[in-house]
Amino acid sequence: RNHYAVFGVNTAVAGFDTDRETFVGRFNGLHEPEVVLAGKSSNSVASGWAPIGSHHLELVLAPGKRAQLVFVLGYVENPVGEKWERPGVVNKAPARALLARFAEPAQVEAAVAKLRDHWSRLLGAYVLESPDERLNRMVNTWNPYQCMVTFNMSRSASYFESGIGRGMGFRDSNQDLLGFVHLVPARARERILDIAATQFADGSAYHQYQPLTKRGNHDIGSGFNDDPLWLIEGVAAYIRETGDEAILTEDVPFDNDPSNSASLIEHLRRSFHYTVNNLGPHGLPLIGRADWNDCLNLNCFSETPDEPYQTTANREGRTAESVFIAGLFVHAAPAFAELAELMGFADEAAAARDHAARMERAVLEHGWDGDWFLRAYDFFGRKVGSRDCDEGRIFIEPQGFCVMAGIGARDGKALQALDSVKRHLDTRYGIVLNQPAYSTYHVELGEISSYPPGYKENAGIFCHNNPWVMIAETVVGRGDRAFDYYRKIAPAWLEEISEVHRTEPYVYAQMVAGRDAVRHGEAKNSWLTGTAAWNWVAIANHILGIRPELGGLRVAPCIGAEVPHFTVTRRCRGAVYRIRVDNRLEHSVPLLKVDGKAIDGTLVPWAPAGATVEIECRT
Repeated sequence: RNHYAVFGVNTAVAGFDTDRETFVGRFNGLHEPEVVLAGKSSNSVASGWAPIGSHHLELVLAPGKRAQLVFVLGYVENPVGEKWERPGVVNKAPARALLARFAEPAQVEAAVAKLRDHWSRLLGAYVLESPDERLNRMVNTWNPYQCMVTFNMSRSASYFESGIGRGMGFRDSNQDLLGFVHLVPARARERILDIAATQFADGSAYHQYQPLTKRGNHDIGSGFNDDPLWLIEGVAAYIRETGDEAILTEDVPFDNDPSNSASLIEHLRRSFHYTVNNLGPHGLPLIGRADWNDCLNLNCFSETPDEPYQTTANREGRTAESVFIAGLFVHAAPAFAELAELMGFADEAAAARDHAARMERAVLEHGWDGDWFLRAYDFFGRKVGSRDCDEGRIFIEPQGFCVMAGIGARDGKALQALDSVKRHLDTRYGIVLNQPAYSTYHVELGEISSYPPGYKENAGIFCHNNPWVMIAETVVGRGDRAFDYYRKIAPAWLEEISEVHRTEPYVYAQMVAGRDAVRHGEAKNSWLTGTAAWNWVAIANHILGIRPELGGLRVAPCIGAEVPHFTVTRRCRGAVYRIRVDNRLEHSVPLLKVDGKAIDGTLVPWAPAGATVEIECRT
């Protein structure tokens, strides 16, 4: 390898250590390192294992005086063939050059200012000014920053998972795009084409792929039947943000085989029709190996530890159906239809809307359980997530996505479903995934029933899908409840209960222990989670209500009375939109003025690049 780490300081040192055991001591801890207690470095040199960096400095300060020191931790690479200064001694020239760049405090201050400017430009695409400092902090800084980190690393490295063994998820990466497209659109475009190239010709996809080789993981394979639809959601979000219709004409291979390729819009068509071509007895989508909930394994029947849920051969059968995928399909269909129309495929768009209408009817006829939407039908055709079940009677996923898709909006079922969420799933720390929790293992349900009650997918608070209910509440016009759900899992509101939450008070966690758990409210798996992107979509696009669409910028806040007014500066498609919202008037439909002139509706047409548009919104 031709790279190494460097740790330096811009003054002479009295000693150093690079070996952890020598520095800490065999029987000491980090709270009392042996070298610190002795007051003298050992000048230890690590030979692998656990290296550290420690400098021993001796400073004498006269009264009223001060000293500034610059510590630099960095990474450098040597040119090929120039690794060594002499045998066994690494070439330190790149390290010395790096340290010279930051030898003086003024150099450091200039670098920090440059970095600050970079982040100001990056985060300047959506800036909120409101009376609530916690809301400002989440929207302006920490939520988009976490979206950036999650886009870069997917689920590949964190405090809880390490390495690149699992690669990047097809579903995960498409959802991560939703919170990232406004930050660096060019990188989002590249990611879309990488993801699409791991799709199969029948519209299905590898569940995971390796970011370095950009090839699918054969060990996991495919069969997660929600995966293809997420590509539609990701591409639609990108085009709404950028207006880059040309991406739909890009030639993209199937399974990274250049001899078998098609335009991106054809990839989306096959994604859509994969669901159309894989319906079960009730006209609902077949679940395959699993859907969004990787732990709901209705065809697996794993009975021993050597039968992993995600790789064990499924039983043959076309019975197990997912109501969640049905909701996702109805939600994605209008987006696909709009993109098809952009490309001049009017018949394809009309057919997509017809398929969505049929699916909606199937959900209302076979996916409604009286007060909420069913979760699924199992391998034997029995209901999952029904009042007839002893455990797991109601699940969060179909309630959120079916209402997001507008299913049940006309006949009151959407309100019933969301009221059932409030009644059965809501807790002080967020909405649990299902209730009652499973208390015994159900081989016909799979991994979900293997977890202790209240943890992970077995009635834990899965923060990833809480935003679906937030968005659903805005669909039915209940912004107060949407914002209440938002605050329950938003890190800025959890600082006062850090002893309960026990993860960083600025980034989202994947999961919070549910009401059935021993430690209700304790969070796990922070940073790398789809929670970041979906909470961004919930607060920025639906609760604050500023979201791009193909025809313009939608301004439709739905936040409730606790935020009486706010201003959003939104940079999109080369123009700047400054939106001032007065949220105190309780209009059923927001009233808009654009550059001082009243307009009908809530869609502001796109302005030319370079323009600044002033928008007043009274709600």
